[in-house]
Amino acid sequence: MSVRSISLRKLIKILFSPANRRVSEIRKDIREEIKRNQGSTGDGSDFYAPFWSDAKNHVFGLSDLHASVAVRIASNDKRRNLYPRLRDGFLLWWDERRRWTNEPFRQAQPLRARFSFPGIDAIVKVDSILSVKDARNADRYIYPYFAPEPELTEEAARLSLWLLSQALPNVPIAELRVLDVIRGQTFSEDRLPLRGDEEQVFRQRYEALIGDWDVLRQDYP
Repeated sequence: MSVRSISLRKLIKILFSPANRRVSEIRKDIREEIKRNQGSTGDGSDFYAPFWSDAKNHVFGLSDLHASVAVRIASNDKRRNLYPRLRDGFLLWWDERRRWTNEPFRQAQPLRARFSFPGIDAIVKVDSILSVKDARNADRYIYPYFAPEPELTEEAARLSLWLLSQALPNVPIAELRVLDVIRGQTFSEDRLPLRGDEEQVFRQRYEALIGDWDVLRQDYP
């Protein structure tokens, strides 16, 4: 079942959506799961992947994000609404809010993980991390949250930071960031300290989601 094997950003989006939107997201996920089980995989594309690839190239001076987004929209009109918002939010963070400025920036160690959530038969996938090494060889790892809604709250960010620190045990939590891309807002442990109850809170929310998924799944043949 897909909610038992899901990316962190998608999981956070569903967990923190308002009740009516949450049901819609679960039903959408169920329909997609049914299609996969029937052998239909769609086009296999990730709506946000091209943008994030361009954002990474912008960081490393390989391209300009304004120009890249214009090309992406020209090739697919479905990107016309969200890609400019993603671009503007990312550049707000990168140009105005980012606190580390020791250029040039290089690609740090690429990271990805599959995290077996404690106490639940479920896997949370962590990928698409922006890994940056600055001129002082300091590493920073930025995990993107792309969804326009819901906004990434402090609780959602804190749970995300906790899971990232567990999924990537060799990375100091001080080097981890979660970026709400559209709003250009990062969250880090120094400004949003963990409380110690993140695993318990996350598990309760995740178990409730799985229960809702199983109940709603009965509405489909």
